[in-house]
Amino acid sequence: MKGSVISLLIVAYVGFGVSVREYHIPYVENRKDIRIKYVFRREEDIAQFAEYEPFYPEIIFTTDFKTVLDDPEINLVVVSAPDKFHVPYAKQILNAGKHALIEKPFAPTAKEAREVFDLAKTKGLVCMPNQNRRFDADFLAVKEVVDSGKLGKLVRLESHYDYFKTNGWYDHLGTLYNLGVHTTDQIISLLGMPNKVRYDVRSIHHPGVGDDYYDIELFYGNSKASVNTSMCVLIDYPRFTLHGTNGSFTLPPVIHNSGKKKVVGRHVISVSPAPEDRWGTLVYMNGSEKVMEKVSVGCAHYERVYDSLIDAIDNGGEKCVRDEEVMRVLEILKEATEAAKSWKK
Repeated sequence: MKGSVISLLIVAYVGFGVSVREYHIPYVENRKDIRIKYVFRREEDIAQFAEYEPFYPEIIFTTDFKTVLDDPEINLVVVSAPDKFHVPYAKQILNAGKHALIEKPFAPTAKEAREVFDLAKTKGLVCMPNQNRRFDADFLAVKEVVDSGKLGKLVRLESHYDYFKTNGWYDHLGTLYNLGVHTTDQIISLLGMPNKVRYDVRSIHHPGVGDDYYDIELFYGNSKASVNTSMCVLIDYPRFTLHGTNGSFTLPPVIHNSGKKKVVGRHVISVSPAPEDRWGTLVYMNGSEKVMEKVSVGCAHYERVYDSLIDAIDNGGEKCVRDEEVMRVLEILKEATEAAKSWKK
């Protein structure tokens, strides 16, 4: 449904952690159609990132959420708070007449996600999860290769996001909802809804209470994609591997943000392409000739999430992350988490 045209999106953020400082603010702060007005945090959360506040003098920092919701200038509230607050905040925001962008996981269950989407529809507002990893540089390179048709019909796709952590990712359930939510969403955004899903989910380091190994297989007719994560990978394993009826493509992993040294200050994004040793290799048949190409990896484009929001608000355009995709991913994560719980000591 087409909403009223917004000439300027005035934004408030809930939370001031890495996501807000590195994946949101730098991608919108210089836009003419977006202005950041508030960052809201609870009193008990202020100390955690207080040293960053002086680097953002243009932003109003507040502990009064009512002030944010009552401000008639604010038309979008972005929630980057702990997972358990996502649905309550989303409902508060929508009931206050504001559009909402909610960090992943959007909700604990598909049922709760549907309640939020239904509320947004009733209010004539736009609400969407921030599945920004659809616009990662490496995934955009994969999409470019698939769209080129050079692989022929896709037969197999492997997505690996691996680490070596001697104590696992968490000592509790959470890897799927914090990492798997992105990698599963990427596959569904690329290939659509699977016909069948099969789970190999294990609890290696904390049996029955952790989810630190999973191989989720998504079937698409005669093709298969898998989302893989393990905490027991000590070698440089390909981030993506694709095989088709006419060729193959492999892409090495990029250095994950958690491996970078944190510097206190205003985060500045890099628009430089990845170094050539992080580029992909595409091999395919051109008639009887085998062709090998290097596929460059550019930079992330997380601003496209906001482009989609503005189009949905102003023009009634389809959201880049559709409601049914969100709910299917949550169904998969719930089933996979249940499988992890079955691994007891």
